[in-house]
Amino acid sequence: MSQVLHTPPQSTPPPSRVTQAGDDLTALAVRYGLSVSGARPTLRTYVSQLWARRHFITSFATAKLTAQYSQAKLGQIWQVMTPLLNAAVYYFIFGVLLGTKHGVPDYIPFLVTGVFIWTFTQSSIMAGTRAIAGNLGLVRALHFPRAALPISFCVQQLQQLLFSMAALIVILLCFGIPVTASWLLVIPALALQFVFNAGVSMVMARMGASTPDIAQLMPFVLRTWMYVSGVMWSIDKLSTKDHLPRVVSVLLETNPAAIYIDLMRFALIDSYHAGQLPAHVWPIAAGWALVAGVGGFIYFWKAEETYGRG
Repeated sequence: MSQVLHTPPQSTPPPSRVTQAGDDLTALAVRYGLSVSGARPTLRTYVSQLWARRHFITSFATAKLTAQYSQAKLGQIWQVMTPLLNAAVYYFIFGVLLGTKHGVPDYIPFLVTGVFIWTFTQSSIMAGTRAIAGNLGLVRALHFPRAALPISFCVQQLQQLLFSMAALIVILLCFGIPVTASWLLVIPALALQFVFNAGVSMVMARMGASTPDIAQLMPFVLRTWMYVSGVMWSIDKLSTKDHLPRVVSVLLETNPAAIYIDLMRFALIDSYHAGQLPAHVWPIAAGWALVAGVGGFIYFWKAEETYGRG
């Protein structure tokens, strides 16, 4: 004799009752000041949170800089040796073999300054690309504004540049470059470049967080950017040639990397005069810093709640 068991159907509350319960929970959360965990704060709140953690940003940058060459026997000396070795290679290939040094006064100071300033931008962007994807443990373990990571990596690269500037000054003095009042222009030029680098780094940090493969592509992009930024050759000298279209000359001269390199050369090298700078160079430099800095920050902030998820 078979026995059939009938399972009574489960009753579901009416939609109105579910909606009422959800409204009650929302009201209860508002009453006690509760908010969604990990929700994106307002832009003003986000800036305040970031400023409150400014000591963490600088300390994190200093710690990363100290640990960068901790396993090497020469230690922090590599901070200076790496760009100098790159400059030596570029001098042999471009200055000697390709002859780009001809017609460029003080070519070695010209080249070394370009390499040092370009390395600041290149390293900041590469570090920013991996800022989130390479620090997921920190992102998932602690609650803090994620923009602190790409900014701290830019601070690290600025610290490294300032450390390397001692070698640059020695090279300038050895080649007879006098110390002049124009050297003070290094401060605003580096400040504008730092804002630009930080903005681009935040853009790349957001893109790298969702697509880690971008980190593999960036070295090729940055190498191409370097070749058109006048690191090893004079954009002004090339732009005066008749065969170069005017639009190409304008693009080369207003290239942000070239702008900041030109400003540093103008500040430090006495033979690099104002006539070699593009027109309105300081407004262009400030404009690039404003667009990249503000735009990159807002672009990064809009995806704040997605970092470390998945």
